[in-house]
Amino acid sequence: MKQAADDEGRALSEMSMVRTAAFEGTEAIARARDHAGLFLRDLRTDHGVPVPERTVNIVQLVVSELVTNTRKYAPGPSLLTLEAREGAVAVTVWDTEPRLPVVRGADPVRVGQHGLEIVRAVCRSLEVHREPVGKRITAMIDLTPDPTGNAADARS
Repeated sequence: MKQAADDEGRALSEMSMVRTAAFEGTEAIARARDHAGLFLRDLRTDHGVPVPERTVNIVQLVVSELVTNTRKYAPGPSLLTLEAREGAVAVTVWDTEPRLPVVRGADPVRVGQHGLEIVRAVCRSLEVHREPVGKRITAMIDLTPDPTGNAADARS
């Protein structure tokens, strides 16, 4: 049993799989979520990586929040890159808007603008980079999430 766990851990750390897709228009968010679901399904079936349903839900939530922001605040298309590496899924969204987003603090009275707050709460890390054109946001999500559901504790 220990050998199987060691092999699985080694497979997760050595494996890499990448997919990129462009999204634009009114159905971008739903299509991006579907793209993420197919990516994780293929990670399971083609590479034998165990992907808990909780991880699927978290990845799709993060994709939805990040692509929603691109549709709301950036003109033109956005690119979604999903990469499985080092026991995690990197969700990267590029858009044409050069202004960097502000991750606001928790405010139960504020209506809306909680997307990046949610993303930061469920991810191992969140990075924002200005690009020559636009910006790139990358969220790292553990393939095997903390069973307590507290990503912030895992980052400490």
